[in-house]
Amino acid sequence: MKKFLRWLIHAVLNILVKVEAIGYENLPPKGGFVIATNHLGFLDAPMAYYALDNWNLFIPVAEKWEENPILRWLGKHLNLIFIDRFNPDLKAMREMIRRMEEGQTLIIAPEGTRARDEKMARGKPGVAYLASKMGWQIVPVAISGSEDRIFLGNLKRLRRTRIKLTAGKAFTLPPFPKTNREEVLQQYADEIMCRIAVMLPEHNRGYYADHPRLKELLAGRE
Repeated sequence: MKKFLRWLIHAVLNILVKVEAIGYENLPPKGGFVIATNHLGFLDAPMAYYALDNWNLFIPVAEKWEENPILRWLGKHLNLIFIDRFNPDLKAMREMIRRMEEGQTLIIAPEGTRARDEKMARGKPGVAYLASKMGWQIVPVAISGSEDRIFLGNLKRLRRTRIKLTAGKAFTLPPFPKTNREEVLQQYADEIMCRIAVMLPEHNRGYYADHPRLKELLAGRE
């Protein structure tokens, strides 16, 4: 079934979009790392299955989608984990840690939902908590061109949408903080988001457009 789904995803996306993916050299050679992305539109999740040759990955999605029988069925074959976005979900966290220990790759958007205004929202600290506590490597990936407005507009005109995936260098967060945890973990989440934002067009940077850390990263590229 996975081979068929892989073929189907590639076939459909090749008709609908033209993808430019750069930065593959930044992906660690083995699994057990995190790919953190921004989230502009509903095409973002299928991009993971399209861009990565190895399907040894999993994606957390909102628990509301588990109520859809089709998505619940697909979740079994696409390695989706349904999580409660609004309350601590210890069961989901234990499952994510287990899969990472098995060498799977976690694909996650720290914003938690897609940007309906086409701009980055502030990242939530969930993945920062796990990555700092477990010492996981994080690869920031910027997705541009996948806005629902652009895609649906092109679809009506029978045009393919150009989507760009840019992977930055892998990094690790400092160890899990012992004091001021909430504040420090939010700083860690902002670090992840700024490393994504630096690779995005300016109009997509949203909350992080004037963030001091983003300005540091931009200055370092000059």
